[in-house]
Amino acid sequence: MNTSTAGLPLTETVILGKHVWERNSCINCHTLHGEGAYFAPELGNVMTRWGVYDDPEGAFETMKGWMEAMPTGIEGRRQMPQFNLTDEEIKGLAEFLRWADHTDTQGWPPNDAG
Repeated sequence: MNTSTAGLPLTETVILGKHVWERNSCINCHTLHGEGAYFAPELGNVMTRWGVYDDPEGAFETMKGWMEAMPTGIEGRRQMPQFNLTDEEIKGLAEFLRWADHTDTQGWPPNDAG
């Protein structure tokens, strides 16, 4: 039974994205709804921040651009590794994060910056 507190359905693509999240240990750097590490940004509302909350294709394109640009090589900045994800994995991760962004978090995070 696929029961969810999110406003989006728990699809196979969302499930794939959760597996990508887990396999690459994203939570070791990022938080998701306040759970995880504080090295990198909170991602529970990243799709809202990126303006693609209700735009699956835009979410994929934005995530793909971000992932492919990493690491930036800017000295003195925290760097995200290059994970060499496939388009299918990036789409899954984008849909997982859109799904997470549609979860009723009762006001968390307390501001748009996460």
